[in-house]
Amino acid sequence: MTLTFQSETDPALGGSVPPPHPGGARVDRRGHLRPEIGLSWERSACNGVSRDAVHIPRRCDGDRPGRLLQAAEVVTERMAERLRGLPLAVLLADADARVVALRTGRDDVRAWLDRLLIRPGSLLAEDVIGTNAVGCAVEEGRPFVVAGAEHYRRNLRRLSAGAVAIRHPVSRVAKGALALVCPAEDHNALMLALVEEAAAGIEARMADDIARRERLLLDRFLQATRRSSGAVVCLNRDLLISNTVAGPLVGPADQPLLWDWATEVLASREEYCGELRLAEDVVVQARCSTVRDEEVEAGIFIEMRTRPAAAARTGPDAASSRSGRGGGVHPVAGRSASAERLRRELAALAADRRPVLISGEAGTGKTFLARHLHELDGSGGIVTLLETGMCPDDPVAWFDRLRIGLSTPGTLVLRHIDELPAELASRAVSLVETAEEHVVRVVATAPRLLEKGDAATRLRDCFPARLQLPPLRQRVEDIPDLARVFLRDLAGRAPTPRLEPATLQNLMAQVWPGNVRELRTVLSCALMRSDGRDLAIKHLPPEYRTAPVRHRLTSMQRAEREALLNALDDSGGNKQVAAEMLGIARSTLYRKIRSLGIDGRCLSG
Repeated sequence: MTLTFQSETDPALGGSVPPPHPGGARVDRRGHLRPEIGLSWERSACNGVSRDAVHIPRRCDGDRPGRLLQAAEVVTERMAERLRGLPLAVLLADADARVVALRTGRDDVRAWLDRLLIRPGSLLAEDVIGTNAVGCAVEEGRPFVVAGAEHYRRNLRRLSAGAVAIRHPVSRVAKGALALVCPAEDHNALMLALVEEAAAGIEARMADDIARRERLLLDRFLQATRRSSGAVVCLNRDLLISNTVAGPLVGPADQPLLWDWATEVLASREEYCGELRLAEDVVVQARCSTVRDEEVEAGIFIEMRTRPAAAARTGPDAASSRSGRGGGVHPVAGRSASAERLRRELAALAADRRPVLISGEAGTGKTFLARHLHELDGSGGIVTLLETGMCPDDPVAWFDRLRIGLSTPGTLVLRHIDELPAELASRAVSLVETAEEHVVRVVATAPRLLEKGDAATRLRDCFPARLQLPPLRQRVEDIPDLARVFLRDLAGRAPTPRLEPATLQNLMAQVWPGNVRELRTVLSCALMRSDGRDLAIKHLPPEYRTAPVRHRLTSMQRAEREALLNALDDSGGNKQVAAEMLGIARSTLYRKIRSLGIDGRCLSG
């Protein structure tokens, strides 16, 4: 093979470009692109990639994929030796399609790729530079060939490449991609077979590394169980080892929660001792530390000792933690900080008869929480629900019902007060202000705190006590507890079917635009499909069997994801405007949308 530059001129490269080789372009006799290439071109166009662009952004900061690089080093070195003197390059990319290693058979090949801006740190993601082998292999998680004119960008049509996704040996999540790159006229069908063989070698070395880490974890576990009578757990992202004492406290489904908690508390220290809240309101004293040797970090060791925190608690807060009423929804089930805050605020509101405004997205449980507050109140009476949406159709009848509700002992719930027209809100204000607190508690619900016309603002101000419900995507660690309560209520029998660990982890990675109401509906459907057995992924509705988030997000990543969702919502789905609001480039926004698992169902517009 020879690397020649001749034929038509391309000023972006400072040299000449060979015409696309008919075999390398991979088009049929009608001149149409292969179906997989055509789909990638469509995605590239939707992502706003310009066909005439030549710039490739670089990102040299951030975490380097240490395990991937370590496993790939020997394999890529061996490939580079075999390719010495040939116009070929071996390219290793991480899960974001960022080039992390590049080896070439000849110096002029490296200079050629450098003129194309393909170098360590370059972002080759499909949504950044359009159709290319590395970006498509990472996007689709399978081997991919892009030859010559199949590249979406015109300045890359002199390239041909075959790339293979490198998957984690246990989770099978794509950790990166390996590619072989050459000039379009030198494309050979055997390139992909060579890359597949090398990628298999990298995955085998990753498996050996995992086995070593597992041995370190097991040694630490055995050492601890010989001297400790408490609950002992050793874990990493892929493995959970526990003794019989820990069995009733944690299970495989708790692995992502424990891992997230431990990595967060150990971020700036070698060891941590403190409280850890588990399922069923169990609080333990936990001591955790990192398990490592001189070369590798194997995982985390946790030793737990229980204390009767839940049993010792009395009063409204304890009742709110254990009750499950009203259609099976438990508004305060969970172990997150948000759930604990709700329990505290409910306990305070139970002794306070002032009107309450409960706000939150659709499906977060505003009406159920209003009913729950009535039960905590303990003053008796009934719960009266009054929809504001019917007011414009028959205002006279609606105000008559409002007067009756305000004079009936118990709790009056005004649902969706944001829908009340401004001209009618002032009349409602005069009635709500006359309500006698010792007779009726008035609770209103709205999707968010009201900030519109004067009359609506005055109506909002009639409710001095406020309760904000977070969306389910901000409290995913509560899903195991919510699911347990829902399944118990939906099944209506013992023993209650449980979620298999893989099913629970899949649910925790979903988007949940409908919040806890959507979760309950999904579990109800899965329960019918399971015919009384534990719920597997196959029992979920088809659209929930594949998790949109490719990996468990850390607390910081969840906060970043929420900021992106808020910006996209505020911008009406306009990604350019959202990027400007966040102070980032549009290409960065697209990359984060993909890496943080943001589903199209979350985007407005």
